[in-house]
Amino acid sequence: MVRLSPDTDRDGRAVPVGVIGLIGGVVGGLIGGGSGVLFVPALDRFTAMSRARIHGSSTIANIGVCVAGAAAYALGGGSLDLRTGAGLIVGGTVGGWIGPKLLARASETLLRVLLVAVLVLTAAKLLVDALGVPLLGGAVVPASLVADPWFLYPTATVVGLVIGAWAGAMGLGGGLLAVPAMVLLFGTDLHVAAGTSLLMFIPNSIVGTVVHLRQGTASGRWGTVLAVTAAPGTVAGAFLGLALDAVVLGLVFGTFATAMALRETVGLVRRRRR
Repeated sequence: MVRLSPDTDRDGRAVPVGVIGLIGGVVGGLIGGGSGVLFVPALDRFTAMSRARIHGSSTIANIGVCVAGAAAYALGGGSLDLRTGAGLIVGGTVGGWIGPKLLARASETLLRVLLVAVLVLTAAKLLVDALGVPLLGGAVVPASLVADPWFLYPTATVVGLVIGAWAGAMGLGGGLLAVPAMVLLFGTDLHVAAGTSLLMFIPNSIVGTVVHLRQGTASGRWGTVLAVTAAPGTVAGAFLGLALDAVVLGLVFGTFATAMALRETVGLVRRRRR
């Protein structure tokens, strides 16, 4: 079980945490969220926080990433899929309340294993697609069903609930799940999925932050530093993502996920040996 610890000023140092926020913001803007895959291992390296508080602090940081990123995509000429996004937002908001409660009951080893699993699956899907061998031949759901609101809204809500609970618990911003889910299930363009994912996780991050702070699985100090410093990086990453070709963006996304999976796997092996 995760051991909760009080919020103290000795958890880390402002400069490294601020740099983590800036770089993580660029990543989040570029791939539509998912800054937590950088925030989490970086905070593990540069702070003394428990794994649970690291994930919770990353949730706070995602407020800055999602607000800045969604605004940048909307104002920078990117499109947002509000039809699919509406259901995702509703489900994701409810999931943001459930996820942190699940985190408080999870072991640190389980958190690492789940993160690695999502990173590997995401990297495999995006890299294979970018190389010209689409998995499953495109979207799983037929276009006729996607066009039917009686199917789309309930389905998107359920998908949003699952992803939102994961994001609320893990503090990963949800982009690593939401973007591939929209592309694979609903046939959403990768750029549109990235912007919609950022919009989706604004309420999710806010709800998750409230729950994390109440139950002690977050550092308000370092989460706020990350959120503030991530915002300008997110804007830069969003404009870069809009400028990149979808294939290039898929390669960037997949390569980054692979690197983070390798990093977390090495950390997990070392932890098991100790």
